[in-house]
Amino acid sequence: MMLTTADHRRDSAGLRYVYPVVSRRAGGVSVGINLNVNNACNWACVYCQVANLRRGGPPPVDLALLERELAQFLDAAINGDFMARTVPPAARRLVDVAFSGNGEPTSAAEFAAAVDGVGRVLERFGLGGKLTPRLITNGSLIHRPRVAAGIRRLGELGGEVWFKLDRAQSEAMAEINGVPLMPAKVAANLARCAALASTWVQTCWFALDGQAPGAAARAAYCALLAPLAGQLAGIHLYGLARPSLQPAAARLTALPADELADFAGEVQKKTGIRVLVSP
Repeated sequence: MMLTTADHRRDSAGLRYVYPVVSRRAGGVSVGINLNVNNACNWACVYCQVANLRRGGPPPVDLALLERELAQFLDAAINGDFMARTVPPAARRLVDVAFSGNGEPTSAAEFAAAVDGVGRVLERFGLGGKLTPRLITNGSLIHRPRVAAGIRRLGELGGEVWFKLDRAQSEAMAEINGVPLMPAKVAANLARCAALASTWVQTCWFALDGQAPGAAARAAYCALLAPLAGQLAGIHLYGLARPSLQPAAARLTALPADELADFAGEVQKKTGIRVLVSP
């Protein structure tokens, strides 16, 4: 079975914590680390592709098993035939080890220890400084010392954070992400994250009930990010590539590539932050 950008199943390698995907944004094979094996998250984004998503945090993480699985998979990818069997030729390169999965990774009590474990495995394979460790996060728990410590360690390993910011107005944040958020608090969390590790904003931009985000939503987004221009590595602006598995799925519509490109140009002009687009 060949992996594709449309198939991000967490069980594709038959492992508990480690799963490979072909990432359109990372541009190759991303080795996923799923700490939320119970499909629990502290957010409930309307576009989430996790089946049976529920509120909460993950069960205890078996750190020794996680390290063994990561080593096993890297050995298969580097020394075995995994790439030839399951990855399209154009994507046959490892690009990162990404804490992502089926919920918010930083909600795991073992998050910082898991970052250390990934660092050890990468060093063992001679991949330290070569294969980027990434954290894909909603950023909501960065006020916790252990979360900040994990992100700091990620930065020390040459890693980076992809920090979710889908909208910049409180009402829209609540509707899209399923949680009450204050834009000023999100901006503060984003600044704190950027001080700990190289940080990209990741934004899913789409139409809801047939309506694309309007001028006010676009302006609010730019206004929130403009003061952070010197602190952020950039913005990943992306559309809907895979169907939502949430109750609101029928309300969502992908935007044409030219609309995403138009918004990206507006953001770059108003904030001075570079924007990469994945329709």
